[in-house]
Amino acid sequence: MSTSPDFSARRAARLAQLRLNIADFEEKFARSSGPGGQHVNKVSTAVTLRHAPSGVAVTVQDTRSQSMNRQIAWERLLDAIENARRAERAAVRAAVEKKRRQNSKRPRGVKERILQNKKKRSQVKKLRSKDW
Repeated sequence: MSTSPDFSARRAARLAQLRLNIADFEEKFARSSGPGGQHVNKVSTAVTLRHAPSGVAVTVQDTRSQSMNRQIAWERLLDAIENARRAERAAVRAAVEKKRRQNSKRPRGVKERILQNKKKRSQVKKLRSKDW
C-alpha cells in the first residue's frame, strides 16, 4: 500500500504532538458496502483504525480508495483523541474552579442583602400569624 510522504510526515508530527506511539494503533481492512460497483466488492477499501489504550475506534469507507480511507481514518481518530483529551482537561479545570467558588466567602454586600431579605420575609410571616 502506498501512502504519500507528506501524509506520513503529518501523521508522525501529530503522533509526536499528542505523545502517542504508533504501535498502539491497530489497522484492519474490510470490504466496503454501498456505491462503487465491482471495485468495492473485490477490494478491501474500508479501514477500521483503533487506538488500543483508549479504546477509540474509527471506521471509514468514504471513498473507493483504501489509501484515502486510511488517511481519513487517521485524521478522524487523532481528532477524536485530541478532543477527548481537551474535554478531560476542561472537566478537571471546571471541577477545580467549582471547588474554588464553593470555598470562597461571600462578599459583604451580598451577605447583607441576604440578611435583609431574611428579615423582611420573617416580618411578613409574623404579620401573617397575628389575628386581626
